Amino acid sequence: MSKILVACEESQTVTKELRNLGHEAYSNDVLECSGGHPEWHLKQDVREIIDEDWAMIIAFPPCTHLAVSGAKWFAQKRADGRQQQGIDFFMLFANNKCPKIAIENPVGIMSTEWRKPDQIVQPWMFGDSYQKTTCIWLKNLPLLIPTGIVDKGEFVTVNGKKLPKWYSNANTKKRGSIRSKTFPGLARAMATQWT
Repeated sequence: MSKILVACEESQTVTKELRNLGHEAYSNDVLECSGGHPEWHLKQDVREIIDEDWAMIIAFPPCTHLAVSGAKWFAQKRADGRQQQGIDFFMLFANNKCPKIAIENPVGIMSTEWRKPDQIVQPWMFGDSYQKTTCIWLKNLPLLIPTGIVDKGEFVTVNGKKLPKWYSNANTKKRGSIRSKTFPGLARAMATQWT
């Protein structure tokens, strides 16, 4: 049984899949967990626990200041330091001593600020009919193998932009939270293939 940290995960989607396999997995976020298992949730700043003796860290650092979806605000975020804070936080995981690390983020500036991701995946590659381009950076972990390719789900046009239907009608304030969730098929693949 491995002791695994799932950092910046309040949903506990990946944590539950790891627990189902018998691992001592803990979700971590400054927010309360919404996955129904507060006994597995470390509600605190990850910097307080990141250097503990973890066998593996799976990290979902906030992408608010890093994702290309927010590129029109990049100049302001660079000027006031928010983007550098996002980069520094992401690099806490990239530079950690843990022997096995996976970092998940959408397409963004870390491809140029650090390095290109090892893999780009979609939920539809793992049995969920949704489009969500997901970059993964790996340390001593294998690339994920698709477990069941299905259709990409429905798309709609909103204000001239083609968007996946699953988050298109969410209001702007909630859209980031909705889009940050990990789909079950991808979470299951992470748990089974990385352990």
